[in-house]
Amino acid sequence: MRTYILHILILTALMISGPCMAQNDRSLIRQGNRAARSNALTEAETAYRKAIAANRENSQALYNLAIVQLAQNKTKEAMKSFQQAAEVEKVPRRKAKSFHNMGTIYQNQKQYQPAIEAYKEALRLDPENFKTRYNLALCKKLLKNDNKNNNNKNKNNKNNKKNKKKDQNKDKQKDQNKNKNKNDQNKSQNQQNQPKMSKQNAEQLLNAAIQQEKATKQRMNKSMSQPRRKQYDMNW
Repeated sequence: MRTYILHILILTALMISGPCMAQNDRSLIRQGNRAARSNALTEAETAYRKAIAANRENSQALYNLAIVQLAQNKTKEAMKSFQQAAEVEKVPRRKAKSFHNMGTIYQNQKQYQPAIEAYKEALRLDPENFKTRYNLALCKKLLKNDNKNNNNKNKNNKNNKKNKKKDQNKDKQKDQNKNKNKNDQNKSQNQQNQPKMSKQNAEQLLNAAIQQEKATKQRMNKSMSQPRRKQYDMNW
């Protein structure tokens, strides 16, 4: 990545825009370019910052500064420098490079929608740039896949919640059935624990009832067999 960035720097950043640029700016940018070629990125960054301090409208210094910041993984600072370079740059193709690089940063961070917008702006300024066009198409595809995955994830989460609730209801019903079975078992056990009348006891009670009935019948027959005394009216 660093080698690729330095290659861009060597090819594009060595150009100094405008003969009216102050000699001090020109000299500081050249100093920064030499340091960048030697991989002395901190020294290069310092030189570019000095050039910007001397002329805040120096788009080339801003662009070169963004390149060395990106090579040092200072992504946030590089993004800001590219934005500033795009604001002050007058040449469309150079301006397009700043937007292209901003799109690349967004793309690497998987922020596909901002990357798409940056690439679109780069293509407005440089419609023939094949790499920008390719990256734009790629980001659109990646964004579509992300949206699809998010929709599937949301759908799965919804189904998981539904299944979880269903499982909870099943567990509740299972507990209720378990308690009912337990109560039925306790009731059955209580019935089993109640004292049962043996066959012998039943026969004894039946015989006693028969004997009692016989005795009652005998008393009735005896009473009916005795002669009744006539009752007469007494003569006074």
